[in-house]
Amino acid sequence: MTRSPFRGAVPDGLLYDTNHDMWVRREGEQVVIGATAFGIFLAGEIIAFTAKPKGADVELGRGLGTVECAKTVLAVHAPVSFVLLEANEDAEERPAVLNRDPYQAGWMVRGRPSAWEAERGGLVDAAAYRAHIHRIEPAAELL
Repeated sequence: MTRSPFRGAVPDGLLYDTNHDMWVRREGEQVVIGATAFGIFLAGEIIAFTAKPKGADVELGRGLGTVECAKTVLAVHAPVSFVLLEANEDAEERPAVLNRDPYQAGWMVRGRPSAWEAERGGLVDAAAYRAHIHRIEPAAELL
């Protein structure tokens, strides 16, 4: 069965991790992190999300939690190193919000970055992330 190409948003104003299809928004001294709509498209509909516990020290590229999709459980990889301050309890209780609104209500974790200046250079802006998607999925329709 042929699947439809990706159709979704890549909002400006966020930074993106092309290795793990995650987004980061800096808010003062904190970062808010979530999965991109494209990352969710690749993984499949998320039916469960569990974050690491508050206070966890999460390193770049390591798991900040897990998501369960229809056929698998996946680690959610951190786009930057941080100390976990808060998990999105609403997303843990009602994971459909991750699929429906990944950039606002569907954020995953909030944390205090540990190596922001050193690691932010590994993130890209929305234009570069759109180009990344088109390399993988040339027929993608970006909104």
